Amino acid sequence: MPRKTKKNAQGAGTIRKRSDGRWEARYTTGFDPATGKQTQRSIYGKTQKEVRERLAEVTTELDDGTYIEPSRMTLEEWMTVWLEDYMFDKKWSTIKHYRAQAKAHILPVLGHVPLSQLDPHRIQSFYNALLRGNGEKKALSPKSIRNVHGILSKCLSTAVKLEYMRRNPVEVVTLPRVERKEIKPLTDEQVRALLAVIGDDGYGILLKVVVFTGLRLAEAIGLTWDCVDFEKRRLIVNKQLQKRPIADGGFTFTPLKNDKTRVIAPAPFVLDLLKRWQQTQAEERLQAGWEWKGWKSEKERQTALVFTTAFGVHLHPQTVYNHFKKFAVQAGAPNARVHDLRHTYAVLSLQNGDDVKTVQSNLGHATAAFTLDVYGHVSERMKEDSADRMQRYIENL
Repeated sequence: MPRKTKKNAQGAGTIRKRSDGRWEARYTTGFDPATGKQTQRSIYGKTQKEVRERLAEVTTELDDGTYIEPSRMTLEEWMTVWLEDYMFDKKWSTIKHYRAQAKAHILPVLGHVPLSQLDPHRIQSFYNALLRGNGEKKALSPKSIRNVHGILSKCLSTAVKLEYMRRNPVEVVTLPRVERKEIKPLTDEQVRALLAVIGDDGYGILLKVVVFTGLRLAEAIGLTWDCVDFEKRRLIVNKQLQKRPIADGGFTFTPLKNDKTRVIAPAPFVLDLLKRWQQTQAEERLQAGWEWKGWKSEKERQTALVFTTAFGVHLHPQTVYNHFKKFAVQAGAPNARVHDLRHTYAVLSLQNGDDVKTVQSNLGHATAAFTLDVYGHVSERMKEDSADRMQRYIENL
């Protein structure tokens, strides 16, 4: 295919269409003092208009003395540095996620590309390919692609701040639309049936607490007795118990998802459950004798885990899940997940008249708007109650 070359109107460079369909603008930044030859750089884009506009910006920067020399680092070289040196404000699980996504999706396709050649069209093509999939890799969901986008955006934003890049090319790409999955809370009948089949051991009590407080599973597993205030009738949620590989410390207490401690005022039913469970746990300790792995004294007990096995060991998320699935089948909800108990709590709270701000606070959501977005449309009963209230108002006019 013949190359189309056009002299820039200002004489600052040339623009041509490449054989791969992209447009390239070349410009001169100065002269190499060793050879006396011009040093030239390229700008790539999807359209002639795009590269012409960017070329005009570069020309202005060269004239103003604000031009930044493009880095010769590849994305893989820079992302390796970024993941190693710029993660100290991130949680362990976040760093693990970033590394896994970079290794699985970003670096195999874009790792070899120099930062200076990471243009929006190349990244757009990358996202499109992830959405389509191919014979070797299955297509990613729109939500997963947005996760990849978030990581790449943060990585390149840091490169821009360090002046390795002039701009962040991901800022102008088009992302696939994410359709929110319908949540599936348990019905009143399923909740009633679940309570009937759940036992009163550590697993059963934990699941009952989750369905009536909305705690995340890791938060419930990590709940300690010092965070249960029977006098003030409050639960303090300030940490979670996270599973990590043995090499990374094994099970570890970590901050909450949003790092914000919250205080819940649970129903008396929940506190009564916990009070009875505290006594049961003390009895299990006596029965276990020297095999007990939990607290050894009354002082240790005050900060020990609430939910434990018959030998004082913390509960394992997978084991909790296995117990729940068995109970869910018996309750007529075979497809339910443990997290659906949190959804159930939210819907029950809204159905029974709790204001959205209270539900947001209890769940630990960042905003009430998010809570409304997730749960505001799921309850037919809420709609019926609203209609009944309006009817009563009309009748009293």
